[in-house]
Amino acid sequence: MEQDKIQLLMTMFTEHTGKQVESMKLLPQSGSYREYIRLSSEGFSAVGAYNADKKENDAFLGFSDHFNSKGLRVPKVLSADRENDVYLLEDLGSITLFDFLQKNRTEDEFSDKLIDIYKKTIEELVLFQLKGTEGLDFDLCYPRKAFDRQSMQWDLHYFKYYFLKLAQIPFDEQLLEEDFQRLIDFLLEADDHYFLYRDFQSRNVMIKNGEPWFIDYQGGRKGALQYDLASLLYDGKADIPVALRQMLYNHYIHTLKTHMEVDEELFKNHYVGFVYIRIMQAMGAYGFRGFYEKKEHFLKSIPYALKNITYLLREHPLPIHIPELNKVLDALTHNQQLQKINALTVTINSFSYKRGIPYDMSGNGGGFVFDCRAVHNPGKYPEYAKATGKDESVIKFFEKEPEMDDFLNAVYPLVSKSVEKYIKRNFKHLMVNFGCTGGQHRSVYSAERLSEYIQNNYPVTVKLHHIEQELNPIGLRK
Repeated sequence: MEQDKIQLLMTMFTEHTGKQVESMKLLPQSGSYREYIRLSSEGFSAVGAYNADKKENDAFLGFSDHFNSKGLRVPKVLSADRENDVYLLEDLGSITLFDFLQKNRTEDEFSDKLIDIYKKTIEELVLFQLKGTEGLDFDLCYPRKAFDRQSMQWDLHYFKYYFLKLAQIPFDEQLLEEDFQRLIDFLLEADDHYFLYRDFQSRNVMIKNGEPWFIDYQGGRKGALQYDLASLLYDGKADIPVALRQMLYNHYIHTLKTHMEVDEELFKNHYVGFVYIRIMQAMGAYGFRGFYEKKEHFLKSIPYALKNITYLLREHPLPIHIPELNKVLDALTHNQQLQKINALTVTINSFSYKRGIPYDMSGNGGGFVFDCRAVHNPGKYPEYAKATGKDESVIKFFEKEPEMDDFLNAVYPLVSKSVEKYIKRNFKHLMVNFGCTGGQHRSVYSAERLSEYIQNNYPVTVKLHHIEQELNPIGLRK
């Protein structure tokens, strides 16, 4: 954040509190270009924001005033300088629903405390959609007043140009456009006279004193109820288990029915359609931020989206004729490169014990270290002095050695057990090291063979390093 904007926010803080700022902390950006800073003094803190998009600021500030007047849980605007694009907000803390989820789940198990928070979030969402709509000036909405045909086309084209094109997924453009229009026609049948939050996901819900509070609703507009529910329950990295997702869907319907009549079958049909378009919109964002802007952490959400698409195509196909779109979505779920984006990475190293065991740069504290020094060493013979375990002469040497086969046949099942468990538990990194005296023959050969074995048997990313050769190539050795 530019220094002049920080100075403006510090002045606003002092004018609001009568206190000088004692500490400041820039907050990490998410998927937007807005910048945030936490300002603190004597037990009081506030969040300062800078956003160069004036129309988006007008939407956020106007929505905030309206939602606060309705008693909805959003941050109070403490001060705003619209001309300079900065404003000061009530500090809701630093725990998002996503953070809370990470601390209160084990594999596919959500704690009772976490389920309770999700139920409260759904109950507050219903109030937002219904009560928040009453008297809301939809002229504040930016860039569109409604999630209408134009908005839907933007989202689907976002998916087409920033995901399908950049991921090099083949499609017939005319047939896909025709299917997009059929999908839009179907979605426009839903009742759309409610406030649509637009980006209702776990990182936009703060947990304060055990209750959910909502932020980042500046993209809101008039639309259908189903969209925000789809956004929450199919939030990629939240990875909500299917049974729990159904239970939370039922809780939403039960809560909604306490406020209005609901045709459950009609609601569900359109809900599934909004799940599809929401996932495609999100994938467009992953492609733009990840493939185009090269922000790698956005790519890590792709496998979660593919998992959801696989489930939807199998269990909830859309009740409309969209053959090309179905073909494209099915192709995504079978694309091996996309499947591996967030997959387990297995780093395999060969090394010399003279240099020492490699350090695990992933921060996970190592993994396997296999000592190859008990295997017959070709390094004893002059003809192999300038060769490595990658050279044909050394490969043939080991192919005749039962010791090497016995050694590797013991290694494979050990490593396989960990790889399978790590994949199941969604772990991200495993390191395997092979050491020998010089890091040239036995360890290199073993690392090469394990790399082939893992790549041939598991959908993981393998990074292979021959450390002694990288640090001290044979041609340069004295």
